[in-house]
Amino acid sequence: MFVSTMLLPAWLQAQTSTVAQAPQSSGAPIQLRDAGAAPAAVPATEQVSAQAAGKSLAAQQTPNRLIPPRLGEFERYVQSLPEGRDVRRLGAELAENAEDGLLAGTIPSSPIVPPDYLVQPGDELVLTIWGSVDADLRLVVDRVGRVNIPRVGTVLVSGVRQSDLADVIGRRVAQVFRNYQLSVSLGQLRGMRVFVTGFVERPGSLSLSSLSTLAQALLRAGGPAASGSFRDVQLRRGRSVVAKFDLYDLLLKGDRSADVVLQPDDVIHVGPVGPLVAIMGSVNRPAILELKPGETVGDAMRMAAGLSAVAETSRLSIERLSDRAGNRVVLLDLPAGMSAPLANGDVLRAFSAVDVVQSVVPRNKRVRVEGEVMRPGEYVLPPDSSTSDAIAAAGGLTQSAFLYGTVFERVSVRQLQAVNYDRALRDFETELVRTPVATRAANREEADTAAASAEAGARLLEKLRAIRPTGRIVLQIPPEATTLPQLAVEDGDRMYIPPRPNTVGVFGSVFSAGSYLHSPGRTVGDFLRLAGGPTRHADHGSVFVVRANGTVRSSLVNTSWLNRGNQLETLPTEPGDTVFVPDELSRITWVQAAKDWTQILYQFGLGIAGIKSAFN
Repeated sequence: MFVSTMLLPAWLQAQTSTVAQAPQSSGAPIQLRDAGAAPAAVPATEQVSAQAAGKSLAAQQTPNRLIPPRLGEFERYVQSLPEGRDVRRLGAELAENAEDGLLAGTIPSSPIVPPDYLVQPGDELVLTIWGSVDADLRLVVDRVGRVNIPRVGTVLVSGVRQSDLADVIGRRVAQVFRNYQLSVSLGQLRGMRVFVTGFVERPGSLSLSSLSTLAQALLRAGGPAASGSFRDVQLRRGRSVVAKFDLYDLLLKGDRSADVVLQPDDVIHVGPVGPLVAIMGSVNRPAILELKPGETVGDAMRMAAGLSAVAETSRLSIERLSDRAGNRVVLLDLPAGMSAPLANGDVLRAFSAVDVVQSVVPRNKRVRVEGEVMRPGEYVLPPDSSTSDAIAAAGGLTQSAFLYGTVFERVSVRQLQAVNYDRALRDFETELVRTPVATRAANREEADTAAASAEAGARLLEKLRAIRPTGRIVLQIPPEATTLPQLAVEDGDRMYIPPRPNTVGVFGSVFSAGSYLHSPGRTVGDFLRLAGGPTRHADHGSVFVVRANGTVRSSLVNTSWLNRGNQLETLPTEPGDTVFVPDELSRITWVQAAKDWTQILYQFGLGIAGIKSAFN
């Protein structure tokens, strides 16, 4: 005879077929069962299946909502440290993910049976014979390990491997029939009861499939408790310890060699937790680790997947709770410190090499020079370089360079401006909310005016939030300057030297905003008249001028309650000036008191483009 392999999708089992060779007999196939007849009845006590076991576990051992595992005292202490907020015990996520899958119904109920699975009483066999014999049987192995095949008799299958079932049953059937093919697979598997004891989240008995392993049963019981060990799990069968399982082998190495298949009435015992240490900071996997005797700093570092890419590789700190009355925190030099022993309660911390602010003096500087220079681009300059060195590296200035209008931007200044700017916007928003509450309108007209003013302030706030500070440093040089101040450059600085302008811009609440050709001797009032003058809603007393170098001249500076109006009418203009005429916002007291137009420009460095967008 020969053996062939085929697949029954209903059971997802690898099946084998056996063909018996003999002269073909005439006549219809012998029926070993009636078409549509139910399989032979078996005792109810023997019909224990993996499906029933799974239902029993879901109904009896799993509540609708699992209680979060209680944290141990050391874990709570570590999470109270500055860098330990999210540090968990290594392996805690494994049990939590298993419970989530159980509640969601994603635990497979029909796992694939391995070829070396041993058939035992209570298992169901699916037997199909065709050819000279027609049979489709579902047979349950009885208590003595046999199945009864009609017209063939009993076959002992207990202890037979799943891959050998076809040969064993085929030899017995061949004693009675010829010219047939046979396939056999496992149907519903027997259920079994095991016990989980010791320091586990939910100790007790579990009803499991006969294919369940030690790790699966442990995770179904919630995993080790806060007082339980991940590294001392024993499988006891009778009076013998048949396996010792270290969950760290599975977590860190993917090694399941000790994860054996369970048998009925096995006992899984979780021992008490061993010494615990924490490792945090610039490591790839901060965690609380359980140690075995003799393990060192190097072992803990390997469990944490080593130092991160930005970690300082020359030293570690170790905080020893056992030395609370002494130094407590000591430094370990690497790599010599890798062999240092660890004690229960130690906390290892790896330092970051990038979080610490270092001195900028000994480092080279990256500076971008753009505009009217011979070779615009980004340059790396020596540590003690200045603005003139940056200009020289770019090949010097062109004939059209306008140094008075140089835009010099710095990263550190932009960050500081952003903090102050956001604080000012929060104050502005608070004042917008508080002003309508504090003001009581005497009539409908005042109420409408207050509402319109509040709406205008809200629109302005929205526009100002879209503008961000540029980090510009105002260079105090005269308009005819030919050199820049000797200012030391920093990493990330940007210098833009514009061409010499010949226009003056007028924007805001004027009838014809735009840029007008500059001519010597013309004043701010002259250009306001060229733009058609301020509109009816303009704030005449808050007009200000932004010079090309970033400085601001405001009519508010010299204005008092005895002297109202535009004080810049007679101010001579310079090429590159920008004149702004704000809207009247008399109802917004924050704008009045803070004289915000000048402060926004001068203190926060928003730039002309940003203020134009706020006015339009």
